[in-house]
Amino acid sequence: MHLEVRFAVDDRQVSALHARAFGGDPAEVRPWARRLDRHALTWVGAFEAGELIGFVQVCWDGGSHAFLLDTAVDPDRQHRGVGTRLVEVATAEARAAGCEWLHVDFEPHLEHFYLDGCGFRATPAGVLRLLP
Repeated sequence: MHLEVRFAVDDRQVSALHARAFGGDPAEVRPWARRLDRHALTWVGAFEAGELIGFVQVCWDGGSHAFLLDTAVDPDRQHRGVGTRLVEVATAEARAAGCEWLHVDFEPHLEHFYLDGCGFRATPAGVLRLLP
């Protein structure tokens, strides 16, 4: 496995990975390259034999706050350190850009990964669903 920062994004490849990781529609292709170019501080891909097996992006406010989003690892490659390495590299990139804080939201079943595995600490937060 090798990691690439700000790799040339193939919308089909990232969409397919997300569909495998999160159970989405594998036929739906989202405009990842355009979104990342416009909103992301950076992104990191994990590749194995030319195949995208993991992905994470870091968005930011242009100042001291960065946000970890869309962490995804192919289900066949989970629990092998791929996600941890992606988050480590994304964290280093945010730090190098001068960010002071890296935020992440996660579901309860991912608490062990983010808190114990990646070094985040739990904080109170809120979320508001805008669309049904």
